[in-house]
Amino acid sequence: MGEERPANPHTPNSPGESSGRVLGEKDLVESKAFGASIAVEKPIYVEFEDNDSRDPRNFSSRRKWAITIHASASTLLAASTAGAYTMGAQSMCAELSCTHFQATIGISMYTLGFGVVPLVTASLSEEFGRQPLYYISAGGFLAMFILIALAPNIQAVLLGRFLQGAFGSTWATMVAGSISDIWSPEHRGKPMAIFSVASLGGTGFGILYAGWIEMNSHLRWKWIEWIQMILTATYIVFLPIIMRETRTSIILRNMARKRRKETGSLRYKARIEDEGVHMKQLIWISVTRPVVLLITEPLVTSFSLWIAFAWGVTYALLESIPLVFQNLHHFNTGQTGSVFITIFIGCVAGYFLNGYQEKLYQHNYALRGPEARLYGACFAAISLPVGMFIYAWTSFSFVHWIAPVIGIFVLILSTYIIFVAVFTYLADSYGPYASSALAGQSMCRNLAAMAFPLFTTPMFTKLGYQWAGTLFACIATLMIPIPYVLFRYGPSIRSHSKFSRKVIENTDT
Repeated sequence: MGEERPANPHTPNSPGESSGRVLGEKDLVESKAFGASIAVEKPIYVEFEDNDSRDPRNFSSRRKWAITIHASASTLLAASTAGAYTMGAQSMCAELSCTHFQATIGISMYTLGFGVVPLVTASLSEEFGRQPLYYISAGGFLAMFILIALAPNIQAVLLGRFLQGAFGSTWATMVAGSISDIWSPEHRGKPMAIFSVASLGGTGFGILYAGWIEMNSHLRWKWIEWIQMILTATYIVFLPIIMRETRTSIILRNMARKRRKETGSLRYKARIEDEGVHMKQLIWISVTRPVVLLITEPLVTSFSLWIAFAWGVTYALLESIPLVFQNLHHFNTGQTGSVFITIFIGCVAGYFLNGYQEKLYQHNYALRGPEARLYGACFAAISLPVGMFIYAWTSFSFVHWIAPVIGIFVLILSTYIIFVAVFTYLADSYGPYASSALAGQSMCRNLAAMAFPLFTTPMFTKLGYQWAGTLFACIATLMIPIPYVLFRYGPSIRSHSKFSRKVIENTDT
């Protein structure tokens, strides 16, 4: 397989091909075999008609937004489940006789499944389509709530968390793909911004209600799981009503099969059927290509490290916020959980700021190309360490609690802007290879989310709240040049990339 198949290949038809019409039935080619000339019928490739309603890009606006919002809801569920778990740690430790550190591993196991499993499962959508994977992910995700809530010990909880992260990871990777399937690049910014709010803001959304559930002595940690299961079940009810298959290659393959059945002719084919790529090869490419891009492509490497660090610090907040607000400001569990709504508010603010970024992109794309996606990232590069410094040096008992909340808000706002920039910039720069580029950064991002909570409490305890936060801020300061360098030298870097160069060549033609 020479290159990754784009999710929506809108390519012009070559002679003898059809956009859904029956052409070329008498076309013959000669093939020499064993010294004889044999007449072989050319295949008829099934393609979409112009303005074909079966083409995901031609779905109605109402259908597109329904799919976008419903798919983003799955991302919101996955993100809220990652965070809500932390608020039940105290009652879980008491009931299962485990340590706080063992309970914290549950966060890491979830993000481990979230980060690693998509490397294997991403290729499944090429063979089976996106719609079946939405159903499988939803069913597995729902079942894991039962396993966790009924777990007799912490080991069973950790197993359930890993498996739940694995099922939930498919949602996260496929939602971005589904959005790319149905929205053209020039209209993709707003849907991607909504997806980003769900992906990052959902972490705070789950903790908001989980803190108050934990405070109720009749509910505690198990009911955090049960309530999330109810929310997931509600999502599943609407799944068959709203979700449709959006991967173009799968739709065309189904159309070809239907045409063969109707006509009895085996000549009707989708291009995916002629490529002859086996599942083993697809999985191998899904596992290796993201790593290759991560190692060899400066754009992918730099952006992956940057968003991984910002994402890791965001997950460090799951541990540091209870330390700061309970120990310094004497917040109870419910009040501490309410602080996490700042994460969601920061993302919503970032969403509205992203509207300005979209205007800059539309105005400057002809001149700047994909680098027009980076105006907001250049701002966020500076505001990210600023938010960290504010959070660090307002973490005193004599400073009003609103001050560190402001620091969290600026930190999350910046992380959101970076997150959107990573997805849109890499998608524009790598075209058909975008899913591999994004899979590489996703792996880095979720591995950081796995690692940071494990050392956050010891670090904040030993270094002190101020210096621990300052260490994060100083590292973020060192990363400020990343978007500026890419903004200035991105075109030159892309022109030397064997992956990105093909996108440039296709654009020129």
